[in-house]
Amino acid sequence: MQSMKRKYGGFTLIELLIVVAIIGILAAIAVPTYLSYTKKAYFSEVIQATAPYKLAVEACFQQNGGSLTNCGTPGSQGIPAAAGASGNVASVTVGSGGVVTGTSATTNFGGTAYTYVLTPTPTNGVLIWGVSGSCQAAGLC
Repeated sequence: MQSMKRKYGGFTLIELLIVVAIIGILAAIAVPTYLSYTKKAYFSEVIQATAPYKLAVEACFQQNGGSLTNCGTPGSQGIPAAAGASGNVASVTVGSGGVVTGTSATTNFGGTAYTYVLTPTPTNGVLIWGVSGSCQAAGLC
């Protein structure tokens, strides 16, 4: 009589534990990266909201013969009035010397409002824009 041996197929407990551990490690790396990516995507709205103000300051600079005098007054010299809250943008303002400041809403940023500051520097008849603000330390701009 032939002996009946039954061979079972499948995974062992150790193999399953190794797979679960690998998935856990990958998730631990992927989740923070994803959160950082989404914050940058949300903050891009703030960066885009400053574009019309930056363009207006450049036009004012050219119209004033290469001077930033009066290019920091919203509502004059073609500079738009300060923008109110919209989506991920809390405000956009233009200050003295044509400095454009965009501030994020706190909704998608963990309760923190980040700033994006564009500072114009006249150089050989053109404006060179420097970027600063709390967005730099957070890696958003």
